[in-house]
Amino acid sequence: MSKRFTLKTLAALGAVAIGSMLISTGAQAQQKLKWAHAYETSEPYHIDSVWAAEEIKKRSNGKFDIQVFPASTLGKETDINQGLTLGTVDMIISGTSFAARTYPRLGIAYYPFIFRDGDHLIAYSKSPVFQEMAAEYRAKTGIQITAYTYYGARHTTAQKAFTTCEGMKGLKIRVPDVPAYTATPKACGANPTPIAFAEVYLALQNGTVDAQENPLTTIEAKKFYEVQKAIMMTGHIVDGLTTQVAPHLWNKLSDAEKKMFTEVTQEAANRSSAKIKKREAELVDEFKKKGLQIVQVDRKTFQDAVLKNVPLESLGYTRADFDKIQAVK
Repeated sequence: MSKRFTLKTLAALGAVAIGSMLISTGAQAQQKLKWAHAYETSEPYHIDSVWAAEEIKKRSNGKFDIQVFPASTLGKETDINQGLTLGTVDMIISGTSFAARTYPRLGIAYYPFIFRDGDHLIAYSKSPVFQEMAAEYRAKTGIQITAYTYYGARHTTAQKAFTTCEGMKGLKIRVPDVPAYTATPKACGANPTPIAFAEVYLALQNGTVDAQENPLTTIEAKKFYEVQKAIMMTGHIVDGLTTQVAPHLWNKLSDAEKKMFTEVTQEAANRSSAKIKKREAELVDEFKKKGLQIVQVDRKTFQDAVLKNVPLESLGYTRADFDKIQAVK
């Protein structure tokens, strides 16, 4: 009786030990990941990243437990980009201008008038030329770009309407002090004036500058429509954000997991892009109701001036890349 009891007890203890090992192995197998970005919790980029994190957890049967850190809580955009190689973050959403510091070829996406609209930017993100850039970027840094999100097109507001590049001549316009942003006004003979972003409303109100340029969503948020009379739909820079995965994570994923991460982040990007495009369309009507002129411009006059007066090569880009991107449908 005592011997049987002992055997049963040993068997039971063995089962418990095996169960504990399985639980322990399962716990070890689950990976807690950090996904960081600089955007607010109310913005599509955050909302859809949280959806993607849950979707990846679900599709991986809980293997990947991703926490999304919004609003620069893990550092500014420069910090989180560095974090991918330092190992302090696993995934980020960020503008390609930061990636272009390491791999300059990606910066061509900021060259004025290179994209016709948001659809063209998304088509570019799926094109062979972008896939080649992404592969070279990964070869140089180990970082994998999995998705591209439409951020918005930058348009020009002013006190007086114009429809061509010539109409911009002499205009005092506030722009960020960055070559890609100053290129269009310089090419058209305007007077680009760097002013701190927080001071733009007052500068427009008191006439320090006549004009500024930003996406429609920013024109709404900063109430620039209160101190400007016309919005020229120049769309001179069509901006986007990339979803990037750190090398220390990407290199450990199986092919099936890489495919899953790519598909889910691309679906999240598509959701955000659709929301931004919808809001831009709504804002055109809302600004009209507020009494602003919405002016369609002859974009070719602007693009021709930029190509002539601020050539691609002067900013470190190539005509070959430009032509391939222009040909994307």
